[in-house]
Amino acid sequence: MSDISYHRPASLAEAARLAISDPDARILAGGQSVLPSMRLGLLAPSALIDLAAIGELQGIRSDGRTLTIGAMTTHAAVAASKEVQGKIPALAQLAFGIGDAQVRNRGTIGGSIANSDPAADYPAAVLALNATVRTSVRSMPADSFFTGLFSTALQPGELIGAIDFPLPVKAAYAKFRQPASRFALVGVFVAQAGNAVRVAVTGAGPCAFRATALETALARSFTPQACDGVRIDPATLSSDIHGSAEYRAHLIPVLARRAVQQILG
Repeated sequence: MSDISYHRPASLAEAARLAISDPDARILAGGQSVLPSMRLGLLAPSALIDLAAIGELQGIRSDGRTLTIGAMTTHAAVAASKEVQGKIPALAQLAFGIGDAQVRNRGTIGGSIANSDPAADYPAAVLALNATVRTSVRSMPADSFFTGLFSTALQPGELIGAIDFPLPVKAAYAKFRQPASRFALVGVFVAQAGNAVRVAVTGAGPCAFRATALETALARSFTPQACDGVRIDPATLSSDIHGSAEYRAHLIPVLARRAVQQILG
């Protein structure tokens, strides 16, 4: 194995400078994706830029309209936060359902969405809640952030600082787990904001996406039954040993129905 440099910057600006200066370096947040990839020989970075010492990337706060979560906030911290439980309980529930205790105590929200794993949970929440991703250089709406398989709109050297979640009227997340990994075989996050309804899906395609047909149906009638007649085209969905594209297409409205049932009690 070749030597790897290790950096522990004290600020987001310093981390961004290091990342720009070495395109072959990799960002180390919780390490839940980078370290396994290195062990498997899939990744051989020239350096690791560890964000653990950057205080500005930690924490959860709300101004009454928006819930802001720092990029280095762990899944466990999101799940346990009274602020999140009170403002967006569906987000706390989602975080509690990620992996196991070890993963939740190491993995971070910023690392999860930057990785854009096709079966990760947080991307569905970011899309459905119409969040804004704030980086070291700009702010990006959720709809333009996830671009493909393990791909986002982040540019080289651009790092996530925080995610701003507008407070919904109500929201819920329904997940069909792959039993071994606990990743979402399919996960559906439904959020109400005023008269608008947003429905986001993870686990079913190359990256998280909005289910506009379900949004239209639920905007007309926000009832579980509104999901029943919605057909999802399997042509663009994933198919693997765990489930066919057709199976995933079937699951999406089923899970949307369950999320709406949660919201309505």
